[in-house]
Amino acid sequence: MSLVIARSLKKDAISPVQSASSTASDVEKDPITLTIKSAPLSDHSTIGNASDERRFWFQRSKNCNRNAIATQPSVFDDPELVEEYRPRPDWESVHRFDPSARWTWDEENRVVRKLDMRIMVMACMMMTALELDRSNIQQANADSFLSDLGLSRNDYNLGNTIFKLFYLLSELPAQLIGKYIGVDKWIPIQMTSWSLVALCQFWLRDRASFLACRALVGIFSGGFTPTMILYLSYFYKHHELSIRLGFWYSSQAVADVLAGLLAYGILHLRGYAGQAGWRWLFLIEGSLTLVLAILSFLFLPPSVTQTASWARGKKGWFTEREEVILVNRTLREDPSKGSMRNNEPLTAELVWQSFKDYDLWPLYMIGLIFAVLGIATRIILTYAAEIFGSLAWMGALSQAWTLPILVFMNVVDFSQTKRWVAWTVLTLILAFPSPHALQAGWNSRNSNSVRSRALSAAMYNMCVQISGIIASNVYQGWDAPRYVQGNRILLALACTNIALYAATKIYYMLRNRHRDRRWTAMTDDQRIEYIANTNDTGNKRLDFRFAH
Repeated sequence: MSLVIARSLKKDAISPVQSASSTASDVEKDPITLTIKSAPLSDHSTIGNASDERRFWFQRSKNCNRNAIATQPSVFDDPELVEEYRPRPDWESVHRFDPSARWTWDEENRVVRKLDMRIMVMACMMMTALELDRSNIQQANADSFLSDLGLSRNDYNLGNTIFKLFYLLSELPAQLIGKYIGVDKWIPIQMTSWSLVALCQFWLRDRASFLACRALVGIFSGGFTPTMILYLSYFYKHHELSIRLGFWYSSQAVADVLAGLLAYGILHLRGYAGQAGWRWLFLIEGSLTLVLAILSFLFLPPSVTQTASWARGKKGWFTEREEVILVNRTLREDPSKGSMRNNEPLTAELVWQSFKDYDLWPLYMIGLIFAVLGIATRIILTYAAEIFGSLAWMGALSQAWTLPILVFMNVVDFSQTKRWVAWTVLTLILAFPSPHALQAGWNSRNSNSVRSRALSAAMYNMCVQISGIIASNVYQGWDAPRYVQGNRILLALACTNIALYAATKIYYMLRNRHRDRRWTAMTDDQRIEYIANTNDTGNKRLDFRFAH
């Protein structure tokens, strides 16, 4: 649980939630006993047992009762706290808020599968399109791209640098625009904008037009990642979001494979209508993204209770019962999701509050100095973080993966290494289990407010983009062919990352313990008084605990 509950109960009154608290992991460990109102519980008010939940599709060996109550303990179980945490009256889904709602695991699992088919499939397709449009310059370079435009290698590198720079600079403004007009509208607008620029590269003529297009693609596609993460956080619980981000980011790797196959076929169009193959590559792949952008205008709903439309169906995707489940299951885990409308702008004051939120800076630092590689190991890592209950240690494990490999590369002369030994070493380091998805979800969990979640997603992703710029300069031409200095830098970074993960975990543990001491020193009445009148917001609240 992110929030601790204010009221202590007698031992015989808390049995319905004992198993939930006793099995809590250090992902979201709650040192305060989870409790509910001391009045006897009726059958209708029974709270679910977390041990009955089959959180992942492969947990077949777990004896799960699909008909058991899935509704988890929360602050909404105390009648005196309901009003303090109640969603805002103008929140999009407030009409489905019902603290007394109860549902089974079977019902919840079925409605989450609906979400996956309608939201996650589209999101993964959109990420694939993004990766195709921002990286197809590499396939174009394999054709006659440079010579046709009279570009040098330095011009090509400058274009890539300009793209990354404008991509980075547009992260925060794009997130603010998305929060203002609604991310369900802004994401399709972004896609339409960059796809039009991408396909217009068919008509490139010189160095100036090339550099201008790289800048525009960076401007319009920058901010897509944090905006999409914010959008997905509206629909999923924390652990669900982390795992789905693992699949979502892996769409980049799928795009890289698909890009090669598409390029092989499209570049064979060279000469058709008197045009170079690379021109057809930009036109066709940009047009595919444009089609997907138009579909996203039609099929991305603002929220789970606003799915009805002529394109999505007059009755929408979900029944009233399913909407109640979707709304209350996420609110019970994180009441802050009902504190802000999806299309509510962030004021300058709120932006500044989010920026100076030092409790999220350790996560920004982690994002700044790690590399992005791997597909299968990335997904495995995100599952493992939830199964073993530790975000920090799983992140450190990803760095430990590279340690022996980097030590080998620093000690052994690769030019004298046997071919298959070198192949194995390079394959292992390229299979590095990236913690990027895990950390994006971690960042979302520890924000504990919509405004902070919106800004922190952009800040974290900006750090990741900066890390990419830094990473591109690790290996220098003067260091060839062994790249001794570059390999030493990577080894030092891996060791630094492991220490940073440990320090981040210790930091959050100490922050939680400090709050535990202050919280337990208060009486039940003082806690309720604090909840009702505190000026603390987001993750600064005494009743919030950081995930680690």
